[in-house]
Amino acid sequence: MRAVRLHQYEVPPTIDEIAEPRIQGPWDVIVDVGAAGLCRTDLHIIEGQWEPIQHPQLPYTLGHENAGWVREVGSAVTNVSIGDTVVMHPLTSCGLCPACRVGQDSHCANATFPGVNVDGGMADQLLTNARAVVKLDSSLQPRDIAALADAGLTAYHAVRKAADALFPGTHAVVVGAGGLGHIGIQALTTITGAEVTVVDRSEEALELARSLGANHTVLATDDEAVAAEVLDITGGGAHVLFDYVGEHGTELLAPRLLRNRGSQYVIGYGGEVRIPTIDIISREINVIGNLVGTYNDLVELMTLAAQGKVALHTKVYPLEAALDAIADLDAGRLVGRGILVP
Repeated sequence: MRAVRLHQYEVPPTIDEIAEPRIQGPWDVIVDVGAAGLCRTDLHIIEGQWEPIQHPQLPYTLGHENAGWVREVGSAVTNVSIGDTVVMHPLTSCGLCPACRVGQDSHCANATFPGVNVDGGMADQLLTNARAVVKLDSSLQPRDIAALADAGLTAYHAVRKAADALFPGTHAVVVGAGGLGHIGIQALTTITGAEVTVVDRSEEALELARSLGANHTVLATDDEAVAAEVLDITGGGAHVLFDYVGEHGTELLAPRLLRNRGSQYVIGYGGEVRIPTIDIISREINVIGNLVGTYNDLVELMTLAAQGKVALHTKVYPLEAALDAIADLDAGRLVGRGILVP
């Protein structure tokens, strides 16, 4: 089968012919990939940023946002059947460790992470397990929702965590209306009562944000102008700010856009959060990290997708054009999400 394989860091992957996966255990599930999302994390993987954390054995197949159709199941699998349309939670969790026992399967002590530390879904087939697969409503197709498996799930997870603090009369500020942020905006307008202000350096991205229900948009020119405009719109700063970029200075600007006792949710990454401790103490502000969401978060997100309340803005590429898609993402030519279809 075809697969997008990373052989060396800082070198573009290649499209190789490799053996098809095989069932190895009773909980295994093999999926015919219908679509694989392309994510900035894939760029960071190619750069080697994840090597110290995940230590993948090179070469391996990229792709951690995957959906498709069940091809084969292990002897113990009962929650899906051959032919079912499914989306995969990014992690194959064990169900037995303390984190799994309390529903925090994203922190499973024994998980694998297809596309990050083992073979992923930028291929014709993917090996996953029964705890990762979510059966989809018949109205949903893999190419339409694949990127919700990680980007959507991560964006939704942050909003879900903050939802209790975002009642009517509060202000949420979203930094970055791209692949992650445009999903976060939809989650905010669907499950919270907050007024939503979106900051981005792209007018095209801001136009998308307005079409998704953002109440206000701010074109990112220089930090001083952005801070002044956001503080004016929000009447003193965000109650909750979602930084869906996390690099190129957004992580440094974000604390300036908060009101006292506000919270900065860090979702995008690559930069460094630097806040003087006196500011944290005197203003009682919070910095909150966000990993990918839980299995239950993914089930909720798929429900919203089936109801038409969350949708992806995408550009579809055939699998053989994976390197073109990666180049487009790296150069900033993608608005929304890139989707690879075998």
